[in-house]
Amino acid sequence: MIVTVIIICEVGFWVLLARGLALRYLAKMPRAGAAVLLMEPLLEVVLLVVTAVDLRNGAEPDWKHGLAAVYIGFTVALGHRTVKWVDARVAHRFASGPAPVPPPKYGVARAVHEWKVAGQRMLAAGIAMGLLQAAIWYVGGDGGIGSLRMWQQKMLFVIGSNAIIAGTYTVFPKREPVG
Repeated sequence: MIVTVIIICEVGFWVLLARGLALRYLAKMPRAGAAVLLMEPLLEVVLLVVTAVDLRNGAEPDWKHGLAAVYIGFTVALGHRTVKWVDARVAHRFASGPAPVPPPKYGVARAVHEWKVAGQRMLAAGIAMGLLQAAIWYVGGDGGIGSLRMWQQKMLFVIGSNAIIAGTYTVFPKREPVG
């Protein structure tokens, strides 16, 4: 059941995004579009409640509960950025908005950009780890929490790998081609 709710939330995210932007730009109803876009966080609340109820009803914590926590963490941390990214492209395509600004390619500006991206992903992993820890406390130490701990380890890997990738742009900045 949890996996089904995760899929529904993901599909719902994109449906709400498409409807909100269609109302904003195609139907020329920006307030209605904003209202639809503001409904997206409700999807995460629904998933959180369904997961908590499932655990409270005695479900053994497994990979699905961990996946729900990770999904919520990443949606909370990256959802706004995704909406802004898509919004800029739809505004450019359908509403004569300015062309989206591409990320910098070289030097310090690129390193700063990579640290911002890595920071958002690390925040997402941190939120997921917090939700996983809350689930561990919620279930109690008696339950089979091994899969939740495994997800926490994966989130530590996400944090570490993002720090390494962003760090390489700092230590070895890509130089603009000469000529």
